[in-house]
Amino acid sequence: MPVAATSPSILSYEQRLRANRDWSMDEGDRHFRHDSDVFKAMRKIARRLEELGIPYAVAGGMSLDAHGFRRLTIDLNILVSRESLRTIHDRLDGLGYIPPFAGSKNLRDTEFGVRIEFLVAGEFPEDGKPKPVAFPDPAEVGIDLGGIRFLNLPTLVELKLASGMTNPGRLKDLGDVQEVIRILDLPDRFADELNPYVREKYRELWRGLQEPIEGPDRD
Repeated sequence: MPVAATSPSILSYEQRLRANRDWSMDEGDRHFRHDSDVFKAMRKIARRLEELGIPYAVAGGMSLDAHGFRRLTIDLNILVSRESLRTIHDRLDGLGYIPPFAGSKNLRDTEFGVRIEFLVAGEFPEDGKPKPVAFPDPAEVGIDLGGIRFLNLPTLVELKLASGMTNPGRLKDLGDVQEVIRILDLPDRFADELNPYVREKYRELWRGLQEPIEGPDRD
């Protein structure tokens, strides 16, 4: 059940999942039918951003899903420009969205409790330290899939690789890329579409999937 927008204390989506096991399992089923509260929150914020004329691109797990890699996701990652982020807070704070704490660049949807993390063009993925790969202009890398703007696949893979390469705590991002390669049957030459900084890591992951899996000998 959605969280009331007027609630003085918003129960987060994560808390709802932990608090009710049966609801959590049903929500997981709804997620794979694209009808979970995360999907509803994504459609809602996309509509609001379009009404405000803000270029955006959904990133993270929801973008993976849009490109064919289905997995559970409990939050939203959305790429915007720094100027757009100011507009978002000016126009949406207190109107169905609240920041998790004062001064945060992120928001939480008060209807569904879903956290929305904003990735800012020009900043650097994961550790925030300068590197050859930065968050790009969403207007240049967004692609319309089903009426919502998502990161195009090369950009999504590139950012995942850069994140996993520079933060040992984000090895999951490398695992996501390997699953994308496997599920979408991406070729070795896909590396040519990526920033040179991440090409060898992509090829390393690709080669790892070409090696036969050894098992016990059978008679």
